[in-house]
Amino acid sequence: MENINVDRSLWQPLSQDEKDSEKIARPSMTYWQDVWRRLKSNKVAMGSLVFLILLILLAVFGPMFSKYSYSDQNLMMANQTPSSEHWFGTDKHGRDLYIRVLYGARISLTVGFVASIINLVVGVLYGGISGYFGGKVDNIMMRIVDILYTIPLTLYVILLMVVIGSGLKSILIALGSVYWLGMARLVRGQILSLKEQEYVLAAKTLGASDFRILLRHLIPNAMGPIIVTMTMAIPSAIFTEAFLSFIGLGVSAPMASWGVLANDALGSIRTYPYQLFFPSLAISITMLAFNFLGDGLRDALDPRMRK
Repeated sequence: MENINVDRSLWQPLSQDEKDSEKIARPSMTYWQDVWRRLKSNKVAMGSLVFLILLILLAVFGPMFSKYSYSDQNLMMANQTPSSEHWFGTDKHGRDLYIRVLYGARISLTVGFVASIINLVVGVLYGGISGYFGGKVDNIMMRIVDILYTIPLTLYVILLMVVIGSGLKSILIALGSVYWLGMARLVRGQILSLKEQEYVLAAKTLGASDFRILLRHLIPNAMGPIIVTMTMAIPSAIFTEAFLSFIGLGVSAPMASWGVLANDALGSIRTYPYQLFFPSLAISITMLAFNFLGDGLRDALDPRMRK
């Protein structure tokens, strides 16, 4: 084979800038890793997440380490102002308000999370089936949702509570029966846009069943808006429970939710305002924390924000 002589003057080494231009700007990461990275950069959302974790830990374990119980009455200690002995003071029956606020957090957070889980399971499946199959199935299922939407949510819950009675179980049933409507509409819209993608056609070509396509391909790709909606639904459920308890349709005495505590303190608001201040503060801060966390998740889960 004939040797080819190449003039070395035609070649020159690459500069450092040209070498650096081929480097990867940042390490490769998955979508969820990138979501976590962007969420961590949002200080308000992360502060809200830390607060909510601490609140849950206090609600679960706080009463275990206190010498007072949420139902212990001592009329000799009634209406005591906040002190080192009773951090939030006492109510008209001499019960420690700090423990009752923590116990109320258990009930309020339980209502919020249970309503959110029902919202996830029922709303996602209902909206997913409606959007995927379309046609008459979609028309019938969405007309049912429209009929339920014509009744104001709070009025519907109140009517249901009057029929089945008050109590924690009744609140969970009442909220769980209607809180999935918004999620169903959201998921239906997402599925309608996603089911036209090429990977759905490929899955059908390979013989995947409809429910496998729905559960393994479509719903996972709609998880961003679903997670944000779930996060926003929790404070809404907490506020609804507090309102129902405030008007007397909540948990029964001596159990205490934040709405019950606010109702008990209303009669003596001018004389002992601290009895209303602490449960109201707990409701306000918790709702703000969930809303800030939801805003952070919305920004983190938005693919357009990826850099």
